[in-house]
Amino acid sequence: MQGLRPPLRSKDKEEVIEADIVLSAVGIKSNIENIGLETVGITTDKDKIVVDAFYQTNIPGYYAIGDVTKGQSLAHVASAEGILCVEKIANMHVEPLDYGNIPGCTYSSPEIASVGLTEKQALEQGYEIKVGKFPFSASGKAKASGHSDGFVKVIFDAKYGEWLGCHMIGQGVTELIAEAVVARKLETTGHDILKSVHPHPTMSEAVMEAVAAAYGEVIHL
Repeated sequence: MQGLRPPLRSKDKEEVIEADIVLSAVGIKSNIENIGLETVGITTDKDKIVVDAFYQTNIPGYYAIGDVTKGQSLAHVASAEGILCVEKIANMHVEPLDYGNIPGCTYSSPEIASVGLTEKQALEQGYEIKVGKFPFSASGKAKASGHSDGFVKVIFDAKYGEWLGCHMIGQGVTELIAEAVVARKLETTGHDILKSVHPHPTMSEAVMEAVAAAYGEVIHL
């Protein structure tokens, strides 16, 4: 959409800006129309198919996963849901998916990745927190590779050391976020991360350094 001059609207004013390119991202709508749900009697709510913790609908033998259900609309979420659903059907011992520990990744330049609570959300939920941040500009690997923009930010519960959230911006952080996801799944504390030796020089060191900053033990800043 070249050469458009879209208005920016708020409650109080309208402003016109000039742009060469406009990117419109208005979200997605579940495609559940005209596929027979009403005929079968499957319950829906606000454009989503209603399912239980293991993705069975209100009609026995009918299951739904992915973007048509209320979970995050992400490929890795749908894949995990599908596996869990089939394992439950096969009478395997499974636990419901923890939607609070799903990593979100934005494949921009630089990349963005996060999991868990933001600092604001943690405070709103009543946590007393420890927050640490480590810039990639202080990472030898990041500087050597020419990608020193960005940082790693970690949030811990001050009382028990629970890893509440992790947020990253920088080259390759969509790979690094998995460390936080696994650590949170295993209920790893901040001290556990500090005592886990990270290889040098690597981008992953920034995770350990951010944790060290949260606990007042950082020595490379």
